[in-house]
Amino acid sequence: MNELLLVLGWTGIYGAMALSSIGSVIGCAIAGQAAIGAMLDTESGHGRFVGVAAMPSSQTIYGLVVMLALNRGVTPENAPALAGIGLLAGLALMYSAIYQGQCCASSIQAAKSKPEILGLSLAPAAMVEGFAVFAFIFALVLSGGIPGVR
Repeated sequence: MNELLLVLGWTGIYGAMALSSIGSVIGCAIAGQAAIGAMLDTESGHGRFVGVAAMPSSQTIYGLVVMLALNRGVTPENAPALAGIGLLAGLALMYSAIYQGQCCASSIQAAKSKPEILGLSLAPAAMVEGFAVFAFIFALVLSGGIPGVR
């Protein structure tokens, strides 16, 4: 049983990074495909589309920091907390990156026809980012209360 708990603890530590990275890959791919389509239909402003398509990558940074905050000696006593915080934060970051990618794709699509609305059309993507920040901060706060060897 202790071995299973240790595996769960280590899975939680790396899960935050892995799941957030998976979400960023999917979100950036969704937005990137929209950016490529917009580049075919427009004569200028291509850099803006690429910049918007990269927005979901921030969740990987959050996942990395959560992973580092959770990285401590894994014991049977702290493994459930490490697993719970890491995996749930990773899932929240993964989904936020995917949905942020969809918001960015919509923004790119809209800005293709009306370039002046790009900034305002990014508001939904910024709101999704806010929820990623909440999950990130909550994971950091909770990780401070987990005992372990530093």
